[in-house]
Amino acid sequence: MSRIEPSKSARIPQVAVLVDTSRSYGRDIVRGIRRYVAEHGPWSLYLEPRDLRSSFPEWLKRWQGDGILARSVDETLVRHLKATKLPVIELRTTVLKHPFPFVGMDNSVIGARVAEHLRNRGFQHFACCLDTSEAFFIERGDRFVQAVRELGFGCPVFQSTRKNWDQHQGDLVEWLRALPKPAGVFTVNDQLGFWLLDAARRAGIAVPEEVAVVGAENDKMLCETASPPLSSLRLRGQAVGHDASRILDEWMSGRRIPKPGETHLHLPGDIVVRQSSDIVAVEDPRIATALRFIRQHATEAIDVNRVAREAALSRSVLERRMKALIGRSPGEEIVRLRFAAVEKLLIETDLTLDAIAARCGFNHPQYMAGAFRKRAGMTPGEFRRKRTV
Repeated sequence: MSRIEPSKSARIPQVAVLVDTSRSYGRDIVRGIRRYVAEHGPWSLYLEPRDLRSSFPEWLKRWQGDGILARSVDETLVRHLKATKLPVIELRTTVLKHPFPFVGMDNSVIGARVAEHLRNRGFQHFACCLDTSEAFFIERGDRFVQAVRELGFGCPVFQSTRKNWDQHQGDLVEWLRALPKPAGVFTVNDQLGFWLLDAARRAGIAVPEEVAVVGAENDKMLCETASPPLSSLRLRGQAVGHDASRILDEWMSGRRIPKPGETHLHLPGDIVVRQSSDIVAVEDPRIATALRFIRQHATEAIDVNRVAREAALSRSVLERRMKALIGRSPGEEIVRLRFAAVEKLLIETDLTLDAIAARCGFNHPQYMAGAFRKRAGMTPGEFRRKRTV
């Protein structure tokens, strides 16, 4: 039997990855690229440690590669990318004028998610700490303010500037002291959250008892170094990197040529709750007890009567007070948290629906699947395929 020689025309695609690796989101994008290559490669990858201000590598001007995955920070980098005449997928901005397909996060959802998180914890006072250096930060803040106003509440905004550090923190201290409390504060990125927690400490403001803080991006270095540790909404960088690699692969192979400027947006992940927002913010101590008990035991075999006993209230009084304070009955809150647990397990595990139902307090997997479809507009399997990183 003659041996089949590998095709001499077979060529490994060469791809440059110009992605900042100084923050968690960029590193997650690289992990998503790596996962795609492991599944569909091989590729020859050019990759080096970068920050957002890193320049275009000079040698790439003469490079005979096949494609580029990039996060552009300025017009200079965009100009160099265009000059290569290679397939390029942009992973950072749609603000700069460029002809490349864009894959990234849906920033319009981020602010609304945080507003919902803080409202679900009972807050009736809200505030936003805004960084105006990037359009997507502004979009996050605007959507948070809009969501809070749709809930019927006001939302003061602090606009962060790149001024002298002590002056910046002094201004932030004054702003925090003037907020009605307890307040739920959204910082449009984790750097601002880190600074705000420092200002709260300078002001002698208790976190999370007086001010609860939630950031965005879930940069672990910043979030876990903050004092107290910062809650943050997780961005799905791996999903972005994987999807961008798929689009680039189709383009390089000629299977599909993307339209100039086409956009692929991914929904953010869940909020990683750390100490900075881990509180139930209602002034009624018995309702606070009820909410805390529901949060801790929603996936167990509890009902509204059990919650009423824990709060030392009659069922009717519990129902009335909870509805007035958070807009949901105890039964609705139990169901909400059970389905939140279902979503988390669908995204983060490979457990079967039977196993998920058992873990989340549902006696019948078929009932859980049907109710999930009504709530989410899709089956649990469809949800898992769309949201899995």
